[in-house]
Amino acid sequence: MIEFVVLVDEQDNAIGKMEKQQAHVEGVLHRAFSIFIFNSDKELLLQKRASSKYHCGGLWTNTCCSHPRENENVLEAANRRLKEEMGMQSLLMPIFTFVYKAEFANGLTEHEFDHVFFGVSNQLPSINLEEVEDYRFVGMEELQLEIKKSPQNFTPWFLIALDRVNEFNALQS
Repeated sequence: MIEFVVLVDEQDNAIGKMEKQQAHVEGVLHRAFSIFIFNSDKELLLQKRASSKYHCGGLWTNTCCSHPRENENVLEAANRRLKEEMGMQSLLMPIFTFVYKAEFANGLTEHEFDHVFFGVSNQLPSINLEEVEDYRFVGMEELQLEIKKSPQNFTPWFLIALDRVNEFNALQS
């Protein structure tokens, strides 16, 4: 199945669609989402991307991330992909958005208008091995130390979003 992404402007207005791989070759801005699931101990559920992924394979990242389909609400897409990738459900809340651009050694570029959602769940995932290689819950302090020591083990969008996630969590404390 050919997958398409929704092309957007800097205000997240849809301006067209493009085949997903081509969008990453050309580095055009498109709509995406990132999900951060925390358990009741305030640990973050990380996933390790499958090594076979077209970029960032084998790197640790937030619980789930993907792209909504054309005419699909971002929240609906987030719920769909959380179930498809991690085999779980959670009440997702929109928290913030950000735009980023990251170029990869394989010539692909992520240029995304990213919608960030939070959820809370103590459920253990049932991972889709085509998408996810591994998972773990981690405390935020431990995560920060790990990132400081080995930032290359994490996806670029996760590192960018995590600063805002930490700011939001600090405001909620």
